[in-house]
Amino acid sequence: MSDVTKDGQGGGGDQDPFEATKMPLMDHVVELRNRLMWSVGAVIICFVIAYIFSAEIYEFLTQPLYIASGGREDVRTMIFTAPQEAFFTYIKVSFWLAMFIAFPMTATQVWMFVAPGLYKHERQAFLPFLLATPVLFFAGGAMVYFLILPLALEFFIGFQTNAEGRIPIELIPKVNEYLSLVMTLIFAFGLAFQLPVLLTLLARVGLVTPAGLAKRRKYAVVIIMIAAAVLTPPDPVSQIGLAVPLYLLYELSIISARMAEKKKAEREAAERAARGE
Repeated sequence: MSDVTKDGQGGGGDQDPFEATKMPLMDHVVELRNRLMWSVGAVIICFVIAYIFSAEIYEFLTQPLYIASGGREDVRTMIFTAPQEAFFTYIKVSFWLAMFIAFPMTATQVWMFVAPGLYKHERQAFLPFLLATPVLFFAGGAMVYFLILPLALEFFIGFQTNAEGRIPIELIPKVNEYLSLVMTLIFAFGLAFQLPVLLTLLARVGLVTPAGLAKRRKYAVVIIMIAAAVLTPPDPVSQIGLAVPLYLLYELSIISARMAEKKKAEREAAERAARGE
């Protein structure tokens, strides 16, 4: 960054410390390396802690199955068909949880690397979305765990048959497949719940408008239904459970985009007034 600040004025005066920062290319590379090291270190530490408590995490993730089965121990029993399957499943679950727990640290490091390259008002506008991202992801995951997953599992368990004179069909879930299903659903819902953040940011930079989002509502419904079908298992409970919140979040995105557009217009008007236009 040169000695001239982003506002096109020379140094001196009341400058923002970020905007006054000057850094050569190699220093940027070193800074990026340091941020990556902090992020990777946070993931490794969280992974070790998660693996230590992997048995407790397993119990936590199997609770929806226990609830859906009405507490039947035969349904709650799980199997693994390869000697290494349970071990690698615990590894995968621990890594997945580590990425989730370490996300605030990773996001903070990304923010600290990017922030010096932004204007002060851009940082103030972007920071709420950085804080909203993990909150919305957690909200999506909580909805899966406490609502969608028990209903979906109850739907699947309902296909068991044990009628006299017929070959019984019983659910004997595999550890790897069940936990993969849970993690996939949590990730899918958490990712889908980022829709307001994405659309509001796009509205702030002018790539979408609230009027355009409202006008294309019917196309959004089709896309939402397709996304729900792709991201969830082939059952109506989880698909509807994702599609309905996604549509509500789309409507929330329109409201948020309108607020962002209004604030942008107010800021531009204040800047024109300051220039005497």
